[in-house]
Amino acid sequence: MNPYGFYFDSTYFLVIIGMAIVMYAQWKVKSTFAKYSELMSESNITGHEAAELILQANQINDVRVERIAGDLTDHYSPREKVLRLSEATYGNNSIAAVAVAAHECGHAVQHAKDYQFLKLRSALVPISQFGSMIGMPIIMIGFIFQIMGLVTIGIIALSAALLFQIVTLPVEIDASKRALISLEQLNVFSQEELPAARKVLNAAAFTYIAATLSTALQILRLILLSNRSRRD
Repeated sequence: MNPYGFYFDSTYFLVIIGMAIVMYAQWKVKSTFAKYSELMSESNITGHEAAELILQANQINDVRVERIAGDLTDHYSPREKVLRLSEATYGNNSIAAVAVAAHECGHAVQHAKDYQFLKLRSALVPISQFGSMIGMPIIMIGFIFQIMGLVTIGIIALSAALLFQIVTLPVEIDASKRALISLEQLNVFSQEELPAARKVLNAAAFTYIAATLSTALQILRLILLSNRSRRD
């Protein structure tokens, strides 16, 4: 097998499809967030205030809420017990900002309630990072020197990253579900505002689905190339 075929061959369309899905998902979440960033919430509550309200309602008193730089850089750190909200979310009272803040609170609630998928995802982080780091170099060496055993090892390593992404999906979906319930129960959003918040959260969730599909397509391509090389 020509090692250059590893980069350009008839299976490369799988990579192109994966890239297209990821690019669309990124565009979708940015455009949706931008659209609903222009729509202010009726309660006039900010992302930071909504986060504090949801945490208190769930009797979570050991999680700090901090502002961080950037847009859509919001995240919850279970290890540090810190909920970090981006500048576009922290002091903003738009439906998009409050929905994102509530979603991150969903992760804090998962942590407090010992949600099993969150624990599993946290446990998979070092394995996933290691697999992502060594997977492609091992695969490239295997194809160049025609050592298919190395290619198989590399594919298994990359599969650890895929497993992490698969486990992430229910974690993100559940966090959004918890967010919407909290926003409704605490009267942060009216019934008319909830559909807009759901659109923001669905767009964000699609980015995780797109990343998972992209990784799966890449691994499928590598398996096809490996099988072709063995036949040759």
